[in-house]
Amino acid sequence: MITFIISIGLLIAGYFIYGKIIEKIFGIDSQRITPAISKQDGVDYVPLKPWRIFMIQFLNIAGLGPIFGAIMGAKFGTSAFLWIVFGCIFGGAVHDYLSGMMSLRREGASLPELHGAYLGRGVKQFMRGFMVILMVLVGVVFVVGPAGLLAKLTPHYLNATFWICMILIYYIMATLLPIDKIIGRIYPVFGFCLLFMALGIMIAFFIHHPALPEVWEGLHNTHPQAASTPIFPMMFVSIACGAISGFHATQSPLMARCMTNEKQGRPIFFGAMIAEGIVALIWAAAASYFFYNNGMNESNAAVIVDSITKNWLGVFGGILAILGVIAAPISTGDTAFRSARLIVADFLHYDQKPIKKRLIIALPLFLAAFGILMFSIYNKNGFDIIWRYFAWANQVLAAVTLWAITVFLYKEHKPYPITLIPALFMTMVCSTYLLISPEGFNLNHTLSYCLGGCITLLILIIFIIFIRKQS
Repeated sequence: MITFIISIGLLIAGYFIYGKIIEKIFGIDSQRITPAISKQDGVDYVPLKPWRIFMIQFLNIAGLGPIFGAIMGAKFGTSAFLWIVFGCIFGGAVHDYLSGMMSLRREGASLPELHGAYLGRGVKQFMRGFMVILMVLVGVVFVVGPAGLLAKLTPHYLNATFWICMILIYYIMATLLPIDKIIGRIYPVFGFCLLFMALGIMIAFFIHHPALPEVWEGLHNTHPQAASTPIFPMMFVSIACGAISGFHATQSPLMARCMTNEKQGRPIFFGAMIAEGIVALIWAAAASYFFYNNGMNESNAAVIVDSITKNWLGVFGGILAILGVIAAPISTGDTAFRSARLIVADFLHYDQKPIKKRLIIALPLFLAAFGILMFSIYNKNGFDIIWRYFAWANQVLAAVTLWAITVFLYKEHKPYPITLIPALFMTMVCSTYLLISPEGFNLNHTLSYCLGGCITLLILIIFIIFIRKQS
């Protein structure tokens, strides 16, 4: 329990200490007019109260990531705790805050526009297509899980296919309607469920005093397939949303269009990431206890969540927790489609005030999602394949965004190493994962590490050449 308590303390301290440092480096201007005021349109640019924006941002970036990802990451041992804490503070929170504030300064620009502004037109064009595909994949992977859980909780004739259709209908409504009509009203309720679930588990720790692993017991790989699943890079892709996730930066522009003061940036962007890190840490600890008592054979995270919540939170707490597990991914999926709509609209310079124009963009996105869903349902390993590619693409996006932020800091004559180091690390993670993973090139470990290091070094050299040209 000592490692767990210290880790929680470090995350909280990270918000107040390192968060303040990053805010000072960026240099907020509380008198600056925000796009929520200057471009208010009643659809996407809508001023909202700060607490409501925080809850929306938290649910946008949370989903099942800090729960399922942390549970699967706990199989690697206590190193998962270290990655959640230090990855969240020095990687994820900085990534989320600076990308969100950069969007705020550029009239709520979507992420590909930010990439283009600092990495060039070619990167912008590529990332536009890359991110639209990623957003559709996010919507897909966060439909199947909730639909399956709802099917188990309802009569047999309300099967998973029925719930998939219902969730897609909700997605369409949330994507098309103004942000304050559905998302702004129901997210606080969803957020309560998710936070209650995590808080209830944490309180249960102090009541039951479960035996949790400690860092000083060793950082060895405890994964059942340790030989073929090394901690680096596998754990750093498994635990994404609880440490650093590229998807978060796609959601920040949504909230940048609703903020009324730059002072709100640290609690909304940095704070939501720290809150997600705490949720991930709680579930990693709970999963460690579960694996200790039940072995490492269980791979279905939903089964683990169901077992832990029912045993520790009772019937009512278990029901509320399961609702949180259902609500969290749905709330991530709907804003993923909304982000995709806005990315396409920004690219086409297509006014989104008329609902007809919103529908023209959204309809092809949902048709593509439906086709991928059918593939995942009728292909034996379809969902696993989609999830693995989504996870890797998500971390690639984080690396690219960190490079864009690094260039931004350099051009603004600010200390760019604060993102250069995480950018190099995530580049090494993504390149090595592609080389070593079964769904990638499946090369041997030593060769993968060498080639991954070469790719990372090459990108660093390109960056050095770039800044010398700028000078």
